Amino acid sequence: MDTRSIGSLTVGVVGLGCNNFGMRIGRKETASVVGAALDAGITLFDTADIYGGTKSESYLGAALGTRRDEIVLATKFGVPYEGHEGGAGAAYIRTAVEDSLTRLGTDRIDLYQLHAPDQKTPIAETEGALAELVAEGKIREFGCSNFDAAMLADAQAAVVGSAPGFVSVQNQYNILHREPEDAVLPACERAGMAFLPYFPLASGLLSGKYRAGEAPPEGTRLAAMGAAASSQLTDVRLAQVAALEALAQGEGHTVLELSIAWLLSRPSIASVIAGATKPEQIAANVAAGGWKPSSETLAQVDVIAPR
Repeated sequence: MDTRSIGSLTVGVVGLGCNNFGMRIGRKETASVVGAALDAGITLFDTADIYGGTKSESYLGAALGTRRDEIVLATKFGVPYEGHEGGAGAAYIRTAVEDSLTRLGTDRIDLYQLHAPDQKTPIAETEGALAELVAEGKIREFGCSNFDAAMLADAQAAVVGSAPGFVSVQNQYNILHREPEDAVLPACERAGMAFLPYFPLASGLLSGKYRAGEAPPEGTRLAAMGAAASSQLTDVRLAQVAALEALAQGEGHTVLELSIAWLLSRPSIASVIAGATKPEQIAANVAAGGWKPSSETLAQVDVIAPR
């Protein structure tokens, strides 16, 4: 697998998003998915303290076991959950990191990410606390999530001297949701920050599972959303997906492969952290990382799903 950088970290271009662990799949199924990912050469595993009601971290740590040192382990903090007020204050960061280290069964987190902006805490306080954790060896690098370009600029301006700052930003980005192209991606390119897209398959819409006039297949993410899925399964979006699928098939690929390869055509994107609930999904995700679509194919994507 090709690799790219997140600060000092080297990661494969296809990673594993672990938000399904403890929510849609249990401990045994998690172990199967993690094992398949390790065997397929995936090195970036991305979770969060709130995923699966904290079970994602616990299940992931147990599944990694003695192979933990083979991978880049990323998790997030800051969103409130039971017994935790959340936020990005220095005291809370100390509590959150120790809890995550315990659940993950490790002595360090490779990429520790602020899950959401905290308007109540000065960004300098947050970055200062995270820099202290780097100095102590509890984390290696730190990043942010759901930040806009102005927030990224404020965070950069708050870094003092040679102190570490955010090396990555994780925002929603896929063929059907291209908002980061307006400002955040250019900001990442200027600053040399890595971008990690979440929902790379638009909650599964770009997986090829959904068809116009048909109910979402049982067991899928959008089926679980019930009536709320109607905003995703519009006639316009389904027509776009059908056109993207036809484009991919004309190149001998699937729409899933097109969606991941399209993201990786952006140089700022370090890794596409696609989720999985079954081992066989891992192979499909990894295969997508090896395709480099032509400029003509990428131009056709812009026609079908313009910015």
